[in-house]
Amino acid sequence: MSAVVSETLCVVPLNAPIGAEIRGIDLSQDMDPELMRQIEAAYDRYSVLVFRNQRLTPEQQIRFSGFFGALEIHVLKPYLLQGHPEILVVSNIRDDEGHFIGLPDAGQTWHTDTSYRVKPSRGSVLYALEIPRAPDGRSLGDTLFAGTAPAYDDLLPETKLLLDGKKAVHSYGQRKRIPGSQRAKLTREQLDQTPDAAHPVVRTHPNTGRKALYVFEGECIGIEGLPENRALDLIAELTEHCIQPKYIYRHVWHEGDVVMWDNAATLHLATPDYELPQRRLLYRTTIEGGVPR
Repeated sequence: MSAVVSETLCVVPLNAPIGAEIRGIDLSQDMDPELMRQIEAAYDRYSVLVFRNQRLTPEQQIRFSGFFGALEIHVLKPYLLQGHPEILVVSNIRDDEGHFIGLPDAGQTWHTDTSYRVKPSRGSVLYALEIPRAPDGRSLGDTLFAGTAPAYDDLLPETKLLLDGKKAVHSYGQRKRIPGSQRAKLTREQLDQTPDAAHPVVRTHPNTGRKALYVFEGECIGIEGLPENRALDLIAELTEHCIQPKYIYRHVWHEGDVVMWDNAATLHLATPDYELPQRRLLYRTTIEGGVPR
């Protein structure tokens, strides 16, 4: 597809079913509100936006992210950036005492951010400071994004009818962890702050009106009105449907990349194909959303 150019904005659709690269923008600078509205329109349309070669302070990342809504403070307080609680540190790096400076295994199961909240996040903004590399120089730790709107569009009519009006139960406390996960178990206080929440299996995007699947294996523990076994089987079937290659954009990270994604219309997965001394350090801001409809 050809690039879409405005006076100051160049939107280049990616060679993938979702996603676009925004060129010629320095996110560290104050931007005209009209330009930000154009970015937001591209965000709603493409679900994943990529900005290359950025150099941001925490304050600048927070300012840019805050245009799209108030920012969440993540429940995992030990991994928040000191002095900037709006930023969740994602990293496998350890400090001098051997403690992880950030969340070491973030995103290594398919999910959408903070779906366990009554008002799940609208979106996330992830800024890459250090990216692990293979001996041959290749970037490691790719992130995969699955478009759940095109996945919904392709469902059979009878499946859409079955899902109409159904709600899935999202549980942060029971979220699936990767084998050998190194993150600390949730405390009683963290569990109390994240009770289970039920959301539509098919949610309607608040800005575009487009429908998308909002259910995935590993955190969704049931579907209201269905027996447990049938619900879990259906959740697994819908997850497998969403993560088919035809719906996926794979992002190969480079230092300075900023990637923002729409949590109402995507699932994502981090690839754990690296280990220390290969270092990974990213800063994530998370934009508050509304109650899914």
